[in-house]
Amino acid sequence: MEPDPGHRKAHRPGEGAGPRIERRGRTVRVRSLEAARQVLRARQRTTQAGFTAESIPQGVLKHHPILMSDGPLHDQQRTKVARFFAPSVVRERYTDLMESCAERIVAEAVSSPRCRLDDLALFYSVEVTAQVVGLTGSDVRSMARRLVTFFNQPPFDLDQPGLGRTRRQWMQAAVNGLVPLVRFYVADVRPAVRARRREPANDVISHLIAEGYTDTDILVESVTYGTAGMVTTREFICMAAWHLLTDDSLRGRFLEGEQEERLAILNEVIRLEPVVGHLYRRVHEGFTIRDRDTQVALEPGDLVDVHVRSTNIDLDAVGDQPLNVCPDRQRARGVDPAGMTFGDGAHKCPGQPLALLEADALLVRLLAREVRIVREPSIDWDDLIEGYTLRDFELQVR
Repeated sequence: MEPDPGHRKAHRPGEGAGPRIERRGRTVRVRSLEAARQVLRARQRTTQAGFTAESIPQGVLKHHPILMSDGPLHDQQRTKVARFFAPSVVRERYTDLMESCAERIVAEAVSSPRCRLDDLALFYSVEVTAQVVGLTGSDVRSMARRLVTFFNQPPFDLDQPGLGRTRRQWMQAAVNGLVPLVRFYVADVRPAVRARRREPANDVISHLIAEGYTDTDILVESVTYGTAGMVTTREFICMAAWHLLTDDSLRGRFLEGEQEERLAILNEVIRLEPVVGHLYRRVHEGFTIRDRDTQVALEPGDLVDVHVRSTNIDLDAVGDQPLNVCPDRQRARGVDPAGMTFGDGAHKCPGQPLALLEADALLVRLLAREVRIVREPSIDWDDLIEGYTLRDFELQVR
């Protein structure tokens, strides 16, 4: 167990500190940030194993989803969609959108006696993501509710054969996945695809159409972008607001600082409180990872579990007081301000600049008001993202 919780608010039961690298059978757990980078940068030697990637049937889709693909195909996909998520593009193309959405959300919060931030953050993040992806042919709030249903899945364990699910649980997973998928396609994706075929725009769906993606391929990619943009940013906004509203000094610094200062604070919060707690890779070609005086040989078939919540508090990487929010933190060379929160290597999340700027646009406007916590959020844990969810976060905004 962590001896001192510091500023961290999300504490997962049973999550011990553990060795920096630990082998248990065919599973290797990595808590060292340097060793984690070696795993995630081992191109062609490992493949995506998280987010139930290995349970997706091969050959059904013409194009494998970007979150699940590896090798040259993944490299091509990443290169082509990078133009939608580059920091300069996000600032130039989406700043006005984020600011207008944020102002509307804050006005809604002010007009109500009380509001739930987790709901407002959901609608806000889905609206922004919908514009980037091109899902603009349906009502945003209805679409947000449909996206949420994708996470209504039975539990699973990647260490176990068949994900540790019973036959009944697999049947439940199929029903709980297919019904929302059909609804999402009919109500959101199909109208967007039809509109973009008639009149292409500068968004992801138009790009996929130009690349020859089928409607099924576009549906899967839309689910990927939609749920990723929704779940990570929603929880991030709520967690950052929780920290800022319970730390007067940090909130004052956030409101008085320029955007660079605010982003440094947000990076520190998301480093300490990563939304996705674990990243998984399957080894296909053996190699050795090293940390301090230890080296561990990874063998074909091994499952590597990168403990993001542990790598992000690695003293070697992030320095002293790793469990505190310190925007001026002196990190080791090459360590991202957010640690491993957005991953590394070929599968590093391209949406990092968008998520940070989205959170900044909403929080700087919300916290400029007189805000009081009526009820702190409840914390639960989601198997699919291996991370926390914050719900029933009730505020009063004047």
